[in-house]
Formats: sequence, structure tokens, C-alpha cells
Amino acid sequence: MLIRSIYTLLLCAASPILLFGLYRRRPNKPAFGSRWKEHFGVTPPLADLPKAQPIWIHAVSVGESIAAIPVIKAIKAKNPEQTIVVTTTTSTGAEQVSKLGDLVEHRYMPIDFAWCVRGFLKATNPSAMLIMETELWPNTLATVHRAGIPVIVMNARLSERSAQRYAKFQPVFNMISANLNHLLCLHQDDAERFVRLGVAKDRLSVTGSVKFDIQIEPTLVEQSQQLRQQLGDTRQVWIAASTHKGEDEQILAAFKAVKKQHPQCLLILVPRHPERFDSVAELCQSQQLSCVRRTSSQAVDSATDVYLADTMGEMLLLMGAADITVMCGSLIGDKVGGHNMLEPAALAKPILTGPSYYNFADITQQLETAGALEVCHNAGEIGERLSALLSDPAQCKRMGEAGCEVVKNNQGAVAKTLAVIDQQLAKT
Repeated sequence: MLIRSIYTLLLCAASPILLFGLYRRRPNKPAFGSRWKEHFGVTPPLADLPKAQPIWIHAVSVGESIAAIPVIKAIKAKNPEQTIVVTTTTSTGAEQVSKLGDLVEHRYMPIDFAWCVRGFLKATNPSAMLIMETELWPNTLATVHRAGIPVIVMNARLSERSAQRYAKFQPVFNMISANLNHLLCLHQDDAERFVRLGVAKDRLSVTGSVKFDIQIEPTLVEQSQQLRQQLGDTRQVWIAASTHKGEDEQILAAFKAVKKQHPQCLLILVPRHPERFDSVAELCQSQQLSCVRRTSSQAVDSATDVYLADTMGEMLLLMGAADITVMCGSLIGDKVGGHNMLEPAALAKPILTGPSYYNFADITQQLETAGALEVCHNAGEIGERLSALLSDPAQCKRMGEAGCEVVKNNQGAVAKTLAVIDQQLAKT
């Protein structure tokens, strides 16, 4: 209790800075509008609350929201009457959830103060809380646990580095883990690290990653083909997915190197955060590169160098229109640790990544072992490998097929996840 009190005091001191970062207006970032009050527990009641207690799924932002989609669809397929409320912290996450339409209701996640969480619980009355990945807030977990609501973590992962950090603050980890009913781990290694930190084995299951259960809809394939025709179906096209600050310059350097061998190639450039769309466009222009933004009415022609994807939630569509994917978040040291490689793999696209992919180490290693992915250590290597692959369509096809096979061989996590969730909820 003392530890949590100290934590709450520290959160009080830090909350103005955290809230400023959350609410600060940025170009192309969706506004919270009057819904900002939901962060403080002023939560509108659910439309169909009288029917049944909802299942509460928390997905902090865009990536987690996308990862939760297979689980959401599986729950609704099994029980169409089951109400699901999805919370996100960010407005970009909310925008992604809105694409699910009537499948779910969206609310913003209350800030990690007990009184905010109690307001949310009173308005929604959930039967269970399912957390996507490791978004674990001490006061939220304690308040939810005290209300008798089971808490289950899906896609739980714990790297060796994170395990060592938690071990240095074991009392803090104990405070958090005491309020978790069950953790559904990605791999056996993750489960063993949780055991090492004191989590009982009967509170752990290894279900694999629900991200492997990605389904590529035929309509998306058609839309990607249509986009490719607009970009130039006879051109070579590659995509730099989810770039962070400091990576765009490297990607553009690689693009210029590739153009020496493939002068007609086109780069689809996708910044990770919407507030950077304008600055990335300016960067392209400053380097004398012809840039067309996706949201503009300007058509792509043979002189276009860069197609700037200044939209959110279209990554699959954009990847489907490209020949090769370069997965970013991996070229700026250990700041990010990479992004999900499974989307291009499911689309049968050859993949290149930078050297920092610790958040997706197992997936990356599986794809690399299968011959679906290559690790490049700098912009120069990326340029070299892109030039070689664009000259070798047969190798691209082999890499793409290998990636697809890895995805297929690992599917089934959603079914395992739902089975364990049903088992855990039956105990309550």
C-alpha cells in the first residue's frame, strides 16, 4: 500500500506533463474534443448496458487496437449478443477502433487514479478486463481487482532486459502482478521469465501471438491492386513502414542509392505519427524529391519519387501495393525496438529491417530463419539489398512465400486465447 501511495504522489506530480503531451495539438492528430473528460472517469454509459455486462478490452493505441481485432471478431462470432467496450488512451487509437463500427463501443481509458477508474467502472459495469500486451497501471489494476473484476493480459511478453529491470524493483512488480488473474504469454520463454519474477505457474498460459491470426480480406487485395495501378503497375515500388524521427533521412538516402540502379522506382513513405506528416513532406522537398501526399488530389506520375502516406490505419493496403517492405522503428538505436513484421509476411512481401527489433525478436528470428526477412545495419545496406531484390523478382517471391508459411504455421492463438479466457471467467 505504501508503494502505491508513493506511486500515486509521483503520478500527481507528473500528470500535468503527461496530460500536456496527450492533449497538445499537433498537425493531423485527431482532436479529443469534449471527450477529454472520459480520461477523468466522466464516462458516458454504454448504449446497451442493460442487456449484459460488457467485456472490457484495453488497447492503448493504434498497434494494440489492430492486434485486438481478431479477438474482438472471435468473441462476437461466438456470442453476437456480447457487448464489448474498447478503451484507448490516444485519439489515434480511437480513430482505429471506430473502423469496427457496431462491433464495439469505444471509450477513453481513465487516467491511473482510483477515482477516475471507479467512475469508468460505474458507467460501464464490465464483467472482465482484457488487456492487450503489457499496459499495466498499478491503481487501475488494484481498483478493478478490488471490484471483483477478473483481469487477463493477452499477448503478454517479457524480454530478458525487461525481466532484469523488473527484478531490480521486485516490490513494484509484486504490487502489479498481485492484481492479475491470468497472463496469456506469447512464448514459453516469456512465461519462464514471469515465473522467475514470482508469478505462479497456474496463472500463466502460453497461447502464442494473436497477431499471427491476421486475415487478409479479398477486398483489401483488390484495393491494393487498384492503388498499385494508380502508382504505376510497371514501376518498382517499395515501402518504408512506420518511420520515426531520425529514420526518414536514412530511408531517403537509401532511396537515392536505389534510384541509381532503378531510376523509375517509387518509395511509399509512412511516418508512424500523424504530427510528423508535414515535416516529412518538407524533408522530401528539401532534398529535391518529388513528393505526392496520399490525401492530396495530385496524381502520381512517372516523375514522382515519394508517395507520402499521410493517413492512419491503412498500412495493410499500402503494403499490399508495394513489392518490398522495409520495417522501420529499427534504425534509431534502442529507442523503439522495431514494429510488427507479420503484416508484410501475411501479404507475402519480402521484408528488410534495421538492427534494433528487440520488441519483436522472436517473430523476426523466425522470419529470418525461414528466409523471409533480412537484417540490414544501416541505410547503405538497405539500399544495397533493395537494389538486389528489385532486380530479382524470383527471390522476392521466395521470400514472400516463406513469410506466408511462417504466419500460417503459427496461427491458432485466438482460439487458444478464447479458450483460456472462457476457463478463467468460469471461475469467477
